[in-house]
Amino acid sequence: MDSSPFNSLPQDTLHQIFGHLPLRQIAAAKCVCKALYSTLSSPSFLHLLRTQSHPLSLLALKPSHRHVSPHPTLHAFDPASIQWLKFSLSFLPFSALHPITSSHGLLYLWAASTQTSKSTSGQNSQKALVVCNPLTGQFKTLPQLGSAWSRHGSVLAGSLSVVLVLTELAILYYSENGGSRDDNLNPNVLSNWLKFSSNLPSKPRSPVLISDFILTLCDVGSPWRSQWAMFKTKIVDMDKAMQWVRVEKREWGDILDVLKRPRLVKAGNDRKVYMVGGLKSSHALQSSCITILILRLDLESLDWEEAGRMPVEMYRCFMESSKFKVFGGGNRVCFSAKRVGRMALWEENGDGKTEWRWVEGVPGSGDGLCRGFVFDARVDAVM
Repeated sequence: MDSSPFNSLPQDTLHQIFGHLPLRQIAAAKCVCKALYSTLSSPSFLHLLRTQSHPLSLLALKPSHRHVSPHPTLHAFDPASIQWLKFSLSFLPFSALHPITSSHGLLYLWAASTQTSKSTSGQNSQKALVVCNPLTGQFKTLPQLGSAWSRHGSVLAGSLSVVLVLTELAILYYSENGGSRDDNLNPNVLSNWLKFSSNLPSKPRSPVLISDFILTLCDVGSPWRSQWAMFKTKIVDMDKAMQWVRVEKREWGDILDVLKRPRLVKAGNDRKVYMVGGLKSSHALQSSCITILILRLDLESLDWEEAGRMPVEMYRCFMESSKFKVFGGGNRVCFSAKRVGRMALWEENGDGKTEWRWVEGVPGSGDGLCRGFVFDARVDAVM
């Protein structure tokens, strides 16, 4: 690019040219070379985009904890253009970056500082949640936590002031005002993190944050047979113990037992939630599955409806895998499994019609068992 005609153009001209492109094309152009990355990351160009760009809904991948790249990058699939995009995370001054979730256009990552990453004792290493906008290069670091939270905790984010980390025994809640009290007098305050007992019968599975409450599944069965139940708690009065309420309805019958390895996925609005799992062929203990089913729950009426059923020819690729991963949100649910080599995508269009398709060209190498989350890329998302 040293001899490229682009280098002879004034920066204002470049801004006007690229300012007319869709956000997805701008994100792709930033990966071409350092000169374009610098030009398209400048404050003046970002200010121009804030006045005219719209969010870009993507399916982002979580890297494996065993894989630490020297050039950290967020890989995301754009269903609208059917292409993969890359977002450089090299602007973050941390090591061991692991993107985990997003909210309101902001990306949340586990990270270790350079000093702590050299520690030989994994038990004593510290982790921090970093919040950033990959499009603008802005970031903020939340107070550090022990490495056990990053290995075993599920992170939920609703906004910069509502961040939770859930484990089997405890729940951390981040509050901007959490550190205003005397930490020595209140053992439940860890800097700006508030700590609570989870008060759940078992480990929370696929918890989701919907509006001002958490919804999760728990296994309330025996060591020999799983039995799933749904629980809900409101995020209010966080100084008090968290109180969970079992979500159930007599008319449900055994609907929570017809799915193998059920998981929750956020829907397109706060009144709905998806439950996804393998549809059992019978109620036998070791029953096989005949397909993957997507159910939709109306959180006001507590009525279920079938939203999608994976086509037989597509499900054949998942039959040989002992487990599969589910992620997504809004009107999309994505599936991956070992040795499949690609991902399956279910999408509900605006007219209520649904579509199943394959997502090819998944970045990276490994067993193909991808994990991910929805990332709505936005230039105007700020800390």
